[in-house]
Amino acid sequence: MPSIAKLIAESLDTSVASVSRALNDQPGVSEELRKRILEKAREFNWAPNNAARGLATAQSFGIGFFVADKPGLSATTDPFYGEIMHGVEQALARTNYHLTVASLTPDIVNKPANFRFARERRIDAMVLAGPDIPSDFILAMIQTELPVVLVDNQLEHFPTHSIDSDDEGGAYRAARYLLEHGHRHIGILSGPATWASNRLRVEGYQRAFQEAGLETPVAHVERTTIDSGQEAFRQLIAAAPEVTAICAVNDSMALGAIRGARSIGWQVPRDLSVIGFDNIQWAEMSDPPLTTLDVPKRQLGVEAARRILDLLETPDLAPTHLIVSVRLIERGSVGSPRLGNNQ
Repeated sequence: MPSIAKLIAESLDTSVASVSRALNDQPGVSEELRKRILEKAREFNWAPNNAARGLATAQSFGIGFFVADKPGLSATTDPFYGEIMHGVEQALARTNYHLTVASLTPDIVNKPANFRFARERRIDAMVLAGPDIPSDFILAMIQTELPVVLVDNQLEHFPTHSIDSDDEGGAYRAARYLLEHGHRHIGILSGPATWASNRLRVEGYQRAFQEAGLETPVAHVERTTIDSGQEAFRQLIAAAPEVTAICAVNDSMALGAIRGARSIGWQVPRDLSVIGFDNIQWAEMSDPPLTTLDVPKRQLGVEAARRILDLLETPDLAPTHLIVSVRLIERGSVGSPRLGNNQ
């Protein structure tokens, strides 16, 4: 049986490559062709049968909150997205809607047509939270014609309703803070460059360092956890042992850097200053307490819920991208550089 991409390409007299680019939110496709491809994809993937038509006309009064599956964490226990989820709950508490929470396992992400919450209309709308939810899954959910709002993520080439923190601006402020403390040998710890928030935070850090005339090494790893932060720290100091400060794309990676520094006998902030991003609960409890950018996580959830409710009332609202401000939290993990064995 031909693939969906091939069927769409044949029906529109275009190339499979163009179809693939459109379905994966990649550049290289005109806006007109992208729209036609997505409309045709809806016909192939989501043409409702009579039973589905009946489901589509009934309200479940359910709002889905979905995050990508992570080892050892759920949507409710994740220190970042759990707080966003509570913000959504807070906003829905005054309405007739209830919140359905679940993690997106790889088998769901790889076969979005089998996602029962959407296919069977078990929910009326959904919030997709996190940059690790693939663009093709997001586009497939948009094709269901359920209202979709992204949090901590955005598509590059297809307009969507999204709520984000000021990733680039906050990172720029953090980098300036390290420069104001006299640091000139600074490294960046990042997750995948394809994740929107990672990319924007790295760009913010780099903008400040470029303005100061500095070259800044970046260590990329596949996840943004404490363990991956420690691994990224090892990679960074192997390539640039002179670093006196590190800025990470989130707090978990920053905490991993502190652990990695301690494992080689460095003290924070005496030998290495570290700054994070997000201000999760673990940041304040670390040793030393972590200097970071505070993301108003509950506000992100409240704003996402408000947007969902607006879309349920007025489905044709034009996509908007709301950016929420962040603020610097000064704690004990940043100091001035000193000469030592890492200089």
